[in-house]
Amino acid sequence: MGIQNVAVYLGSADITDPKFRQAVIDLANYLADHDMTLVFGGSSCGMMKLLADTMLAHNGKVIGVFTKSLPEKFIRHDLTESVITGNLAERKAEMLRRADAVVALPGSIGTFDELFDALAQKKLGAIRCPIGVLNVDGFFDPLFELLKKSMDVGFTSERAFSMLKSGRTPGELLEDMNKTVNGKGE
Repeated sequence: MGIQNVAVYLGSADITDPKFRQAVIDLANYLADHDMTLVFGGSSCGMMKLLADTMLAHNGKVIGVFTKSLPEKFIRHDLTESVITGNLAERKAEMLRRADAVVALPGSIGTFDELFDALAQKKLGAIRCPIGVLNVDGFFDPLFELLKKSMDVGFTSERAFSMLKSGRTPGELLEDMNKTVNGKGE
């Protein structure tokens, strides 16, 4: 059946660097062109806004999962569906519940928290969906170096290390992840 719902983690900061903005646009275009539903944090700010705007401009389906613990003025009201959770932990759980795949774009602490939460959930067997990063301009290279060091020392297993996919383009990443969903990977 393949990937239909993609949870995307990314920052809400308004980044002006064109390579990061283009990566967000490219991901949204890929999702919309492949009739995939975007599941994201539901914010009307920064890179999250750009992602949702691009999806909606291409008649894509967009589900925002927002939390009451953030200021209501940041919630996006023009989405296909909006879900309000009580706190950030519930938001992460709801996004994962709806996801066939998880993609992280460059971001900050919240993005890293969501990504590592998804990886921990997968390691424990609570979720099965593939998890990957869109490695724009080598942004996630230091993360892979850290995970490799953790594996070399013995903290991280090779299996856990291999759970995190990486791609430089949305097509490269999601096509690799789709193999996992279809039983050809992992």
